[in-house]
Amino acid sequence: MSRRSLRQTLALLSVIAACVLSSCSTSKPAREMRISVADQKLALYENGEPVRVYKVSTSKFGLGDSPSSNCTPIGKMKVAKKIGYGLPPGMVFKSRQPTGEVLRPNAPGRDPIVTRIMWLQGTESQTRNAYRRFIYIHGTPEESTIGRPASFGCIRMRSMDVIDLFNHVPEGIPVQIVKGRLPGDARNQQEYVYTPPPAPPAALKHYGPARQQGSHTKSTAMASTRRSKS
Repeated sequence: MSRRSLRQTLALLSVIAACVLSSCSTSKPAREMRISVADQKLALYENGEPVRVYKVSTSKFGLGDSPSSNCTPIGKMKVAKKIGYGLPPGMVFKSRQPTGEVLRPNAPGRDPIVTRIMWLQGTESQTRNAYRRFIYIHGTPEESTIGRPASFGCIRMRSMDVIDLFNHVPEGIPVQIVKGRLPGDARNQQEYVYTPPPAPPAALKHYGPARQQGSHTKSTAMASTRRSKS
């Protein structure tokens, strides 16, 4: 092979390698979360398709990532830690530790973090403070405020919604919060609604077996009496 042909071959291989790397780097993750401030909704995507949509509540103080601002950061993040697996709905957290107290939805006069915590970490400059600002996706007892901005920077969810989301996402899943609306496919999807499991059937009254057992016992006793008399 001549030097010219070798150079052409190497150049072609370089182009192919660059295309492969480019396609890998731009491919969408298998699962990701997108949160819309305008819609006050969170969409869970899988392979580019929305599979769950939940109502949420972002900050009542606006948008941003400045320390002590109580604002919701806008941009790309990831779930750095998941906290609360297996705990009952309404479990109260203090400094990310369960306290043992459980609150029902819309308990008066209380506004703690409850049920589950997904701690967010920024992955770009405009969200770099999210982790040390303790920006979470978490449950709230103030479920009546879900669907409008009411938080102190975090993403609030109903307890049963955040449990469902928590069970469907791994640590490290990408999260993107945007000021605008979700894409149409997510906006048009029906929101997740928790359906409680059916109540177990009432205990059956075993009149038949009980009577049979009583009759058998009575017959046995009579037979025993006859034997003792014979």
